[in-house]
Amino acid sequence: MNRNVLFSKLFTAAIAMIMLTACSSGENEGAEESAGNSSANTVDTKFGEVDVPEEPQRVVALGWGDAETALALGVEPVGASDWLDFGGDGVGPWMEDSYEESPEIIGTMEPDYEQIAALQPDLILDTKSSGDEERYDRLSDIATTVGVPEGADNYLTSMEDQVQMIATALHREDEGEALLQEVDTAFEQAAEENPQFEGQTITVAAYDANGFGAYVEGDSRIDFVRRLGFETKDEIEALAEDSFYVSLSDEQLELLDADLTVVLPIGVDRSQITDNQLYQQIPSVADGRSVVLDSDLSNAFSTGTVPSILWAIDNVTPELAEVLEDEE
Repeated sequence: MNRNVLFSKLFTAAIAMIMLTACSSGENEGAEESAGNSSANTVDTKFGEVDVPEEPQRVVALGWGDAETALALGVEPVGASDWLDFGGDGVGPWMEDSYEESPEIIGTMEPDYEQIAALQPDLILDTKSSGDEERYDRLSDIATTVGVPEGADNYLTSMEDQVQMIATALHREDEGEALLQEVDTAFEQAAEENPQFEGQTITVAAYDANGFGAYVEGDSRIDFVRRLGFETKDEIEALAEDSFYVSLSDEQLELLDADLTVVLPIGVDRSQITDNQLYQQIPSVADGRSVVLDSDLSNAFSTGTVPSILWAIDNVTPELAEVLEDEE
């Protein structure tokens, strides 16, 4: 429902309530309280239901992708965390120039609570984070805080949950549904245009200073490739615990073998992966069925917000298709 229409209906309902109860000042007070409560939206979180009255005006977005999601819904956070060290306004190139006024950048794993309080927020978004209760309590002492949903500790909040929670908190539910529909349509079109993906196995790995690892079910990268038609490997999923990522020892690298192996460089140059002799020995790599994404593609693939996913569908999908086409 259009926001202006919603407010109009709420206003009309409030006037009607007051008129019906005008004979009693006590009843008038009850009507006013009822009318005020009717404008509050309730968001279900791991920490219970959170009531967000009216439309928040000063939003601080701390969770992974929370700022991009708020921006996509038409709200500029006054403070935001830059999880992937983009610099500037803390968002990827797919959201360049989205801010009219730059946000204050706040730390990620250990945010500065005094810095947040100084921004005088009326809403804090932390929907995709550690799910740590102490963090949530400290944020809630500053302002109304929407934390992770039930079962989504350790950054396991899905894109759908993130959009729906933030859209509800911002009183922009219709806009949220429109964003999710846009993503559904884009994935359907990409899958139709690339029928060769259907049923092919894929592994999505990363390499950083600590070595190789693989993403598992619940991570946005895995959701992405599955929606294109790929299948993931049970052997890797079996290693997963309460996280979106599993580390792999040198002896386990062959688990990355699949019809297509995708690797994301994390804080390292791509050559550190392509020149790695153990990586070169993975059968899919030796056969030319692998791709190491550049930093922009890797970041888009990793951010997991509606804007980044739409950008990744347009830019990552062709790279995956090219590798498989070369093998035909």
